[in-house]
Amino acid sequence: MKILLASDTYPPDVNGASRFTERLANGLAGRGHDVHVAAPSPDGPPGEEQMGPVTVHRVQSYRWPFHEWYRVSLPWTAKPQCAALVDRIKPDIVHSQAHFIVGRYTIAAAHRQGYPLVATNHFMPENLFMHARTPKFLEEFARVAAWKDLERVFRPALHITAPTPRAIELLELRTRLTGEPLSNGIDPTAYQEAAAGGESEVPTVLFVGRLDQEKRVDELIKAFAQLPTDLPARLEIVGDGSCREQWRKLATDVGLDADRITFRGYISEEELVEAYGRCAVFCMPGIAELQSLVTLEAMAAGKPVVCADAMALPHLCHPGQNGWLYEPGDVGELTLRLSTLLGDKKMRARFGQQSQQIASQHSMAHTLDRFEEIYSNALGLSEFAEEAEAAA
Repeated sequence: MKILLASDTYPPDVNGASRFTERLANGLAGRGHDVHVAAPSPDGPPGEEQMGPVTVHRVQSYRWPFHEWYRVSLPWTAKPQCAALVDRIKPDIVHSQAHFIVGRYTIAAAHRQGYPLVATNHFMPENLFMHARTPKFLEEFARVAAWKDLERVFRPALHITAPTPRAIELLELRTRLTGEPLSNGIDPTAYQEAAAGGESEVPTVLFVGRLDQEKRVDELIKAFAQLPTDLPARLEIVGDGSCREQWRKLATDVGLDADRITFRGYISEEELVEAYGRCAVFCMPGIAELQSLVTLEAMAAGKPVVCADAMALPHLCHPGQNGWLYEPGDVGELTLRLSTLLGDKKMRARFGQQSQQIASQHSMAHTLDRFEEIYSNALGLSEFAEEAEAAA
């Protein structure tokens, strides 16, 4: 099949939706499909590049004024460019990963030209509020409007997926759309190999993700600072974002020096796998996770997890089996959960084995199998609709 994936984020962007779209594109190309991606340009001008087996078509973008690295495509340039891409590529199937600008206008062009559509939702309004500088008193209004907009854009799709049952529950609660839970999936091999190296000498708590407000890393820093003084431990924070300097200052204010906390910024995939391998505990305090690929990757590396009891994280963290959940905002409970695991190596090993077992249920191979089925079914539905229309 010739497949066009449309996304409003793609490498070199670093986030869950970007990483999933890249893995999906490469996985489908590895199975012999002709895969194209439409995504915003990382530096402004439109263009085309070959990224491994995938052809990436860059839509003109502009720097978002309220964020140091975030870029967006604008309607008046994206609309004609997306329409031209659909017309030139002539895909068998279009799979949108977003309902924002590139996703929106690729869907509109494909629907207008009669190509079958599939959509995956990675969207949570909470992820948008900070970037849009939405005032608190307007958040509920903005949330309702955002879901209605998503419903309108995704309505032509023949099949909709989201990464977890909780994500589908939220989609069906907030819109009149229905969908299928389908894990983003990972290839666990590299993470399992990393686990063989064992933990670092001083037990390390690891966080990986964007350093933005909804990730709640400030709670993790405060909780870590309250660990018993006789419990040796380090905190490693991987990622970057708008709260980086604020949280660096917080670490200093709560008494964490460079021997106990490290802000590593963005790192390579190889370095990330190594970080999973040497950590003792992985912590995800975020409250807007539709799945959390990084949590899944840490689990595949055989690590116990401590997660906020929010959104889809309870699908991955099973209390008393592979880790612990805590009430978001309860710093004391987070400290307790971390100290329990940091102080008990046998528990970490036992929980880590369960993490690997749970992660094995999220294989990328299964995700690719199912998307190939979805595409084939959508093509069949589209052909049937065309035949019925011609007969009428």
